[in-house]
Amino acid sequence: MNIQWPLTLFHDAACPLCAREILFLRKHSDPTRLVLVDISAVDFDAEEQTGRSLAVLQAKLHGQDASGRWFIGLDATQASWLASGFAKTAWLLGWTPLRWLLLPCYRVFAILRPSLHWLPHPDAAARCKKQRCKVNVES
Repeated sequence: MNIQWPLTLFHDAACPLCAREILFLRKHSDPTRLVLVDISAVDFDAEEQTGRSLAVLQAKLHGQDASGRWFIGLDATQASWLASGFAKTAWLLGWTPLRWLLLPCYRVFAILRPSLHWLPHPDAAARCKKQRCKVNVES
């Protein structure tokens, strides 16, 4: 995988599972290799910042390297793990026999992800203060 650093990863911090992975990546990554952008942030403008709609960014994980090349879905996950120094994990995500199994699993996850808002969020206490939450999730 040929990536020009940094990789900008457009992630949804409102998603409990996504937020857990981002916390892990943030803890282990070098900011010169991985820039994390929360697409659920109030001040994020998808069209202005990426040229793509928010719906497109929410449908699958997106990453863009310094040359402007896009990595989408499992490729974005693989690139983010590589950016965080987990070359063996990144290699496994690209290994053809395993990838053959992971691609359909990722597609199912991408479809189910919006309905996973009921899962515990890793920073639930920090998200809600004075009985007001920073992220509102529709039921």
